Amino acid sequence: MYAFSKSVMELRSSEIRDLMSTVAKSGMISFAGGMPNNDLFPVREIDAIYNDLDPGVKKSAFQYGPTPGYPPLLESLKEFLRKKGLPVDTNKLLITTGSLQAINILTKEFVDPGDIILLENPSFIGAISVFKSYMARMESIPLLSDGIDLGILRKKLSHLPEKPKILYLIPNFHNPAGVTYSLEKRKELLSIVANKNIIVIEDDAYNDLYFDEDAKIMSIPMKNNEPKNVTICYTGSFSKILGPGFRLGWLLVNEEIYAKCELIKQAMDACSPNFTQVLANEFLSRGLIEPYLSGLRTEYKERMEMTQNALQKNMPDFVKWNKPNGGFYYWLEMPQNFNSSEILLDSINNGAVFVSGKTFDPANIKNNNLRIAFSNMNKEDIDKGIKIIAESIIKHSRSFH
Repeated sequence: MYAFSKSVMELRSSEIRDLMSTVAKSGMISFAGGMPNNDLFPVREIDAIYNDLDPGVKKSAFQYGPTPGYPPLLESLKEFLRKKGLPVDTNKLLITTGSLQAINILTKEFVDPGDIILLENPSFIGAISVFKSYMARMESIPLLSDGIDLGILRKKLSHLPEKPKILYLIPNFHNPAGVTYSLEKRKELLSIVANKNIIVIEDDAYNDLYFDEDAKIMSIPMKNNEPKNVTICYTGSFSKILGPGFRLGWLLVNEEIYAKCELIKQAMDACSPNFTQVLANEFLSRGLIEPYLSGLRTEYKERMEMTQNALQKNMPDFVKWNKPNGGFYYWLEMPQNFNSSEILLDSINNGAVFVSGKTFDPANIKNNNLRIAFSNMNKEDIDKGIKIIAESIIKHSRSFH
């Protein structure tokens, strides 16, 4: 028996990763992976960009790059974020190897074993895994249809024996819950954490994937209106737009926090992939990003509407959900005594897979929910797959009668 570190002993494989071997089975309809659709990647544009590159730039793309990021990408990304209203001129930007690395860097910077992190329930499984790896104590706050329960946030802040180090939030097109924080809730939340010396991590990987103009207004980053007495660390990603294979995210933080972030990243991987940074810079600087994003929004909205129709047609009345206004996900809620893991096994046997709710519970307990990702679906499979899941839920409900 090897003497593994305490932090490694805390780690468990993600149910989503474990499901991928099941998904690979021929004919399986998968709502499991929160991935972009393969047919929507900008393959032709990237081919054209690479073929058009100066030979010297091509050679530099194969080389190590600076830890903060490929300088031209830092400039083009700043311009992209500036148009969203983000404070890129008063903060520092770091290119990361996916936004999960940004979360990892910030956790390493601020959290010692046993320190408290506040987060939503449900929350992003990747962040939960990171927090576990640093042996943090996770205190979860229920997520409502318009954001976290602020009453419980207040209670936690006043009753916890130690001050939390981090408040981790996904305010826009939440993974897994699909909800978007209301403007009122954002404002009140920031007033609650003001002067508390808690680092707020705003994870905004889906920001560009809104489905209408109202959703665009709702999804303005909190970092845009960061009060002087609140510290917001903003993370974003190219994974949901250009593709996860680029392995590129970013972190926007104040100068004092940035200085340590750069050192931590240097120790982790020296630099993010220079090759994909060169390509991402060209995609941004040549003005290809906005028309491409417009097409993505149209495609994902269509998949969302097809999923909504299939849910309304097939699901029993006791299953509840909110219609998302952006992103990739539906979050289904069943009565408390339902077990989505049992429903999953039956659904897999009949040809459709999803992710059970406890995967996204920091305590790995609450299991009367399930996540459906419509992003990577074949459109023609959506109705059939939802019908299989609905039939498994109905079958499960009969065991209570």
